[in-house]
Amino acid sequence: MQALRKEVEYTIEDIYALPDGERAELIDGQIYYMAPPSTAHQRLVHFFDREIGNYVRAKKGECEVFPAPFAVFLSESSKNYVEPDISVICDKNKITENGCQGAPDWIIEIVSPSSRRMDYYKKLLKYRTAGVREYWVVDQDRNLVTVYNFEADNMEEYLFGEAVPVGIYEEFSITVQ
Repeated sequence: MQALRKEVEYTIEDIYALPDGERAELIDGQIYYMAPPSTAHQRLVHFFDREIGNYVRAKKGECEVFPAPFAVFLSESSKNYVEPDISVICDKNKITENGCQGAPDWIIEIVSPSSRRMDYYKKLLKYRTAGVREYWVVDQDRNLVTVYNFEADNMEEYLFGEAVPVGIYEEFSITVQ
């Protein structure tokens, strides 16, 4: 008879105990280590941060844009902690010195080879159930932006070079090159 292996469940405290410079996310008590981002990845993060920030500022909007690394605690549970590439938060009460307590309104994840399964599957489910209103998966390998508008309960895909409408803002779209 073979003994059952007990799966270890991690918490936020384990994330905070990681060595300096090591980044990881915590989903349902499991730690997922993050590889350093590529230059192309960082260019896209900067692009989105700038485009969204400029739009919000021009419209005198209430939302704030936070590029990674920025802590998002999706629920009260100490078993979920993520660092989306871009988090747009419109409820100022969710923003604390430690990050975002609860679901951001809009999250953008830029796919890297090591994060593909996480971004398209695990995070999709987590973000939807946590109350994120809109989730974009930006896939450089496929030149594709997949938009999940959870409020409208739909998903659409846009090729790089096409204007991608932003669901949480009327009259705002972003063209990813």
